[in-house]
Amino acid sequence: MADLVVQPGLGWGVGMDQAVFESVSYSVACQDCDAELECWGVQALVNGRLRWDVESTCSTCGFAVAVCGGAVPAERRDQMLSEHGPASLQVSSPPATSVAVMRVLRAELGIDLMNARAVLRRVLDGDYSGTLPEMEYLARALRKSGIPAAATRP
Repeated sequence: MADLVVQPGLGWGVGMDQAVFESVSYSVACQDCDAELECWGVQALVNGRLRWDVESTCSTCGFAVAVCGGAVPAERRDQMLSEHGPASLQVSSPPATSVAVMRVLRAELGIDLMNARAVLRRVLDGDYSGTLPEMEYLARALRKSGIPAAATRP
């Protein structure tokens, strides 16, 4: 896991340039021999981009696969949240910068103004959460816009 650093006034967060990742393991049937195939999936924030990578090798027949990029499947995201716990997005901003926060949320999440207001309320209430890479992605976008933000975990 990435090294955690203190964000002034916000507690623990992840450093700006560091890769952030969480991983899960799971089993599926090998497509070549139908034996149990152990897979390792990683959601990572690398170079400002979220990605999902999976690799596995069958111990029975030697079948190997690596799938890189793309979005994390909902089932694996739920598994990460269950195993690692959710991270929260914290923003330290006065009400005057709420518009700036919503602008970043709209751009990064691809949501409309009404949904951005709802997400802003959840963020300000400390109730907006997801995987650590997801929350750090948003925190970095907010910090890039001059808004103090951090991805935190209790």
